[in-house]
Amino acid sequence: MAHEEKIIDPITGAETTGHVWDETIREFNNPLPRWWLWAFYGTIIFTVVYFIMYPSWPTNLVEGGYMKGLKTITYKADSGEEVTTHWNTRALLAKAMQTDELELRRQEMVKTVAATSIDEIAADSDKSQFVLAYGKGIFGDYCAACHQAGGQGVIGHYPNLIDDAWLWGGDAADIETTIRKGRKGNMPAHSSSLSKTEITQVANYVLSLSGEQVSSADAEAGKGVFNTKGCSGCHTPTGVGMKALGSANLTDKIWTQAKVPSATDAAAKVAAVSAIVSGGIQREMPAWESRLSDDEIKVLVRYIKLLAQ
Repeated sequence: MAHEEKIIDPITGAETTGHVWDETIREFNNPLPRWWLWAFYGTIIFTVVYFIMYPSWPTNLVEGGYMKGLKTITYKADSGEEVTTHWNTRALLAKAMQTDELELRRQEMVKTVAATSIDEIAADSDKSQFVLAYGKGIFGDYCAACHQAGGQGVIGHYPNLIDDAWLWGGDAADIETTIRKGRKGNMPAHSSSLSKTEITQVANYVLSLSGEQVSSADAEAGKGVFNTKGCSGCHTPTGVGMKALGSANLTDKIWTQAKVPSATDAAAKVAAVSAIVSGGIQREMPAWESRLSDDEIKVLVRYIKLLAQ
């Protein structure tokens, strides 16, 4: 077999592949730089080592459905017992939560804040800033989907948490109970127990309790209906509501269900309240004591109280 003759570029003297474009442009046959080759070989070695040491290839031949690797990690379970398992990001997070210096300082601050009263936190800028930062994360994860990011709620669906009007009580203990145990709000529909005229009259009376301009005749008639046909049993004869039942205060000009603030005229306001009286209210807030720790719940309470200030 004849030896292949090297093709040399006449100008530079460098070896070429023989490919020529436009009669002057030649493709050189230079070798790859050694540093590049060694870097390439290094990536191959790294890949093989990583493949062996860490979770990698999915397969049904081993338990769990993937190759778990040889590297292990040890952390403490909730019971306090040390657990050693193959390396994975969940175990890595668990270990970091138990050993990372900044995380340990954060946990200590959570405990401190949880044991501090609202008034003391409000007077301490460092604690207030921590509650607003840490509480915002908890609130965003668990509460904002219903109550909105700023706690302003959605009229007709979810209560406003920053207006200082609390159906189930607004002190720290009441709010903590609400978060822990959840709440079930229920106002029966009166479409079958009251006539349309009576519903309109009650709506006028309810609006009058908040100082709205209504028909005085309908409001007076509605007062009688309110006090004789079931409304005052929950909202009290004066309309201020009952914390034990979560019934709304009808005298504070704060509307959590009837879309009175967005109504354009008196008739629209009457219609908004009439819809609530007629259709009733059924809503539920879930209990969070199984999802949040005691300290997290306490920090969340303090965050909500700070928002309402």
